[in-house]
Amino acid sequence: MHWVRNSLRWFRSRLARQRRWQVGLLYLLLALLLLRSAPYLVPITVQDLTQDQRALAFSDRNGLPLGTLLSRDETHTVAVPLDQISPHFINAIIAAEDQRFYRHGPLDWVAIARASLEALQAREIVSGASTITMQLARMLKPSPRTCWQKLHEIWNAWRLAAGMNRDQILVAYINRLPMGSNIYGVEAAARTYFGVPAADLSIAQASLLAGLPNDPIDLDPYFYWDALKQRQVYVLNRMVQDGYLTQAQANHAAAEDLSPQLRQQGIFAAPHFLFWLAEQLPTNSPAHIRTTLDRPLQQFVEAQTQQLVRALAPHNVRQAAALVIDNHTGETLAYVGSPSYFTGMPSNRNDGVQALRQPGSTLKPFLYQLALDQKVIRPNTILADVPTHYPIPGAQLYSPVDYSEKFHGPVRVRVALANSLNIPAVRILEKVGVETFLNHLHQLGFEHLSESPEHYGLGLALGSGEVSLWELARAYWGVARQVVKGEEMGESNPEMGFDVSAPRLSARRTSQPNGGRGDAGRQETYLSPITHYPLPTTHYPLPITHQNPKSTLPLITHILSDRHARALEFGVDSVLSLPFPAAVKTGTSSDFRDTWTVGFTTDYTVATWVGNFEGEPMRQVSGVTGAAPLWSRIMLHLHEQREPGALPMPAGMVKRPICALTGLKPTQDCPSVVEEFFYPEDLVAYETAPKREYQTVADGAASETLPDRYNTWISHQDRAGLPDQLRILSPQADDYFILLPGDQQQLALKVLAPQGQPVEWRLNGKPVASNGSSDTVFWSMQPGEWTLEVSSGELSDRVRFQVQPPEPREARRGFSSVSSE
Repeated sequence: MHWVRNSLRWFRSRLARQRRWQVGLLYLLLALLLLRSAPYLVPITVQDLTQDQRALAFSDRNGLPLGTLLSRDETHTVAVPLDQISPHFINAIIAAEDQRFYRHGPLDWVAIARASLEALQAREIVSGASTITMQLARMLKPSPRTCWQKLHEIWNAWRLAAGMNRDQILVAYINRLPMGSNIYGVEAAARTYFGVPAADLSIAQASLLAGLPNDPIDLDPYFYWDALKQRQVYVLNRMVQDGYLTQAQANHAAAEDLSPQLRQQGIFAAPHFLFWLAEQLPTNSPAHIRTTLDRPLQQFVEAQTQQLVRALAPHNVRQAAALVIDNHTGETLAYVGSPSYFTGMPSNRNDGVQALRQPGSTLKPFLYQLALDQKVIRPNTILADVPTHYPIPGAQLYSPVDYSEKFHGPVRVRVALANSLNIPAVRILEKVGVETFLNHLHQLGFEHLSESPEHYGLGLALGSGEVSLWELARAYWGVARQVVKGEEMGESNPEMGFDVSAPRLSARRTSQPNGGRGDAGRQETYLSPITHYPLPTTHYPLPITHQNPKSTLPLITHILSDRHARALEFGVDSVLSLPFPAAVKTGTSSDFRDTWTVGFTTDYTVATWVGNFEGEPMRQVSGVTGAAPLWSRIMLHLHEQREPGALPMPAGMVKRPICALTGLKPTQDCPSVVEEFFYPEDLVAYETAPKREYQTVADGAASETLPDRYNTWISHQDRAGLPDQLRILSPQADDYFILLPGDQQQLALKVLAPQGQPVEWRLNGKPVASNGSSDTVFWSMQPGEWTLEVSSGELSDRVRFQVQPPEPREARRGFSSVSSE
């Protein structure tokens, strides 16, 4: 019995121990299962591995390199999908790094067992067992090689396998491979070392690059070529063992004469353009961008910009910018933001193409275009270029003047625009309305003119707002495009450009750069960064009233290309006059801080700017001496091989002779007769207008036939040998004055009188003392309605005006109203 009891106790004890062991094994299995399942709770997905920071390689329209912009961490990194990587490289990297990649999980237990056995036998680590997945895990978070780090790599490898399939893991790995120096990924390596995309790698090139990640420092192609070739042989042998190649193919690849091309560092041309364009690219854009720039032209424009700035340095000129656009396609061919991006003063890094500056008179053609469209003026309208003053609430009188500080009296629309006369432009804006003109400029793409009409005021006609050279070039290109399109391009698709806020990438078939291996051609990214311009005749803020709206822009173009019309200020043979038809407009901002020249032929639009980014005024530099020489050099270079076509004449208009003084049909005694365009509907008025008598004064102007608004101007003309005349210059008819409270205020009564002849003055019939002067009398103003009469011999003149008592609440300084046309 004792024996039986002992046997039972032993059996129960053994059963308990076996049960505890089973339970422990079960817990262990559950723990291992939870551990292996945990990565699926925190997987690493493709989205987690998106490579946003990458290098961008740019080339010109013909494939010539412009430069490479490295990623923010100064690495040359390019990510491409798996279908844009040569199968030869995929096979080579798998053969060299992980032969069983598609047959095992994140860990290769066979390789681990083999490596462990080899280590035990040799008592040192002979070979590693890291899979491609484990290597990718190590790339994601590099750190010193420790036991703990190895466990962390295994954990991340499981997480990668939980969130990605084999192809996704492989492409993420290939795009992160260290390929020597600061180059990462097969695409960057292929373009750097061989000048081809990864898709076009040959067997020899692919096997050579597949050997690099094993030791990117000691296998650097530029320093250790022989060692890299030995590694290539190893890769080729592995590819033969795995069935990717025959021995003959491997021998041929090993014997192929390869050498890395010289590494193209930095930027070759157009740095401002590249940095600006990189900011416009969508996040999914390719790493290699073929732009519309023409590198030889770009380098020519850069050289000319530098040369001009050096020549104008004594005049305190330090910066310049230029832009060239192809009229037929809307593509940007040259883009120079400053004389030099990398040398000189730090301000050279500013982009003069995108910088906002006052445009001077370069906006005037659009004002005249709008005024013609709305019938505010007609081509034969005569404008008064005379001293003019505009009252501004809370400020001094606004008195526009020209660069020459001269006044030309009666001028035609053509002469006023071609010579960039300021006062006629302000008069036109007064009639058109600042708000209407501002809306028109918005339609033309000047989005930076975002202030209210009151903010700009009448100075908008003279460039009181701020625009960029890019906006100006785009607007003038729109004019050129419509003018050229109407005659040469028929009814082609007006979608000529791409939206700059989201540049489109279009694929174009190009030849293989590597000698024709593979397909006959491949798709390559081609970027055109010119903003689409809505044609002006389709987006007017106000209706077009005359019968032939398409004639407006050709008429403006005809004026801007008329070298004789601009001779008054620029001369006939100025730098603006080219040996072929070209429309051009200059501009100079206040205090000579900016000079502009923008113009076009049938083929190209060129815009140039010269000034200082700091806003410091230049000395004795205007549009024609600053930006115009650069514009002229570029235009001449563009048309060296082929002259442009003739700019079209205004369609639907007819020419008629007019008197340059009145704009009407001339009579025999008209001092100057010229030809001008007319709308057909205006010919009846032209033929039936009353005849005028003319009396010439200085420079071919006239005296008695001119309205009172010319009185002040006439008084400053050379009167030697002129007929005697008597005119009241101030006050003018129906002027209205308000007295201020306090001291007695005096009003200057001025006349234009015969030289040496006494003048009698009367106010409401009562004599006024002349104070010893024959042309000016100071009168103490009194409230009331007044009639001023003057006489000298048989000559006389009279005007009526009013003087009001002080306002009861807020006193204001009175001003003389200015009569308008």
